[in-house]
Amino acid sequence: MRRGTSCGRVIRGDAVTGAECLFDGLADQPVPPAAGRGMPRLRQPERNQPGWQIAALDDLVDRDHPVRAVWSFIGTLDLGSLHDAVRAREGVPGQAPPAPELMLALWLWATVDGVGSARQLDKLCGEHLAYRWLCGGVSMNYHTLADFRTAHGDVLERLLSEGVAALVAEGLVALDVLAQDGIRVRAAAGAGSFRRRPRLAELASAAAVRVARLREELGSDPAAGNRRRQAAQQRAAREREERVKAALDRMSELEAERARREKTNKHQTAKQQQPRASTTDAQARTMKLADGGFRPAYNLQIVSAPASQVIVAVDIDSTGSDRGLARPALEGLAAGGTPPSDYLVDGGFTKNDDIEWAHQSGIKLWCPPANSKHGSDPYAPRADDKPGVADWRRRMASEPGKALYKERAKAECPNAWGRRMGLSRLLVRGKQKVRTVLLWFALAHNMLRAFALRRAAEVAAI
Repeated sequence: MRRGTSCGRVIRGDAVTGAECLFDGLADQPVPPAAGRGMPRLRQPERNQPGWQIAALDDLVDRDHPVRAVWSFIGTLDLGSLHDAVRAREGVPGQAPPAPELMLALWLWATVDGVGSARQLDKLCGEHLAYRWLCGGVSMNYHTLADFRTAHGDVLERLLSEGVAALVAEGLVALDVLAQDGIRVRAAAGAGSFRRRPRLAELASAAAVRVARLREELGSDPAAGNRRRQAAQQRAAREREERVKAALDRMSELEAERARREKTNKHQTAKQQQPRASTTDAQARTMKLADGGFRPAYNLQIVSAPASQVIVAVDIDSTGSDRGLARPALEGLAAGGTPPSDYLVDGGFTKNDDIEWAHQSGIKLWCPPANSKHGSDPYAPRADDKPGVADWRRRMASEPGKALYKERAKAECPNAWGRRMGLSRLLVRGKQKVRTVLLWFALAHNMLRAFALRRAAEVAAI
């Protein structure tokens, strides 16, 4: 048996082997006791220490994490059209793109999370565990994410209608009573980007001259580095020229609209300043927002079922008023085969022509009357009332009508969710792209509502 000693010698039985201890001749050195308590013993982080961390990515995300429900939801969607559009095929050279299911799941989860920037989403795909779990090792870049977000508006429109139809078939949503409300969202343009026609004409001429000059320089410069730099400058100048041209086209529309207003209200139109268009986002328009300020914005229209708070349809308008927007929405619902029997809107939509048209179409339009300057009863019948308007006054004055109209308040809930999911400032330009962003929100919102409605139905069944 081998025993060790404090001096380093090895003892086998009674025999001592090895040299004498090195420190045998030293005197004892007692350690003075620490005053009071001893020094604290702590575990400090050692980040430079190498080590093994072996775990599957799937094990790092809880089984009940909401991101798993989003991925399961993607599995129920028909994405055949997105797969058909993929050009990378077996036996054909080319880089394979990320799966459409993955791109759709990333943007749906980002929308729920209130992320509206492709650069921010790209960063989260490398840093945040939930986004890394969705990616599953597939690399991302913000260009691909940004292009996918705005390139498939028709697919999102179809998925929205199919999702609503599925909920109706399950008996979770009824479309007999619908409500419409508008939400104004600030555009990706500054107030200083608006110009009147003379200034737009000057900018258009300057942009055309710059594009021509850069094209000449690009053709005559033999240096490859300079060619790349000048190509980027030419592209920026060409995009600037296109934006100014779009602003001039928008200016023509605004001038035509002003001319129409002058025919009906010449004195009020004369007090207004000359129209202006933005060189950043030509389709945006300055309008009054919820905080009382005036800034470039879009008027986002949302049609929902108040009882279930499921979004049925969406639309985009660039006017600052909701007046006259009920009829286009109802026409779209009728074209889709889902016309409601009762349609609830707020006072901003009230228009006698729309009420009369809805009555003739078999739809009861519910909206409060405009405030009377003379203090008269707005529900009292008038001699010039047509049948639809007369029926509307009777319905709104009745107690059952008042009880039904209270349901319209539930249509504000999708608006509140929209603010929470990032519909407070747009990061894209143009009505088409803004509409696509609104469709992403509608699809994400309906996904969450479907989870809640089905869970409530299961609890009720138990």
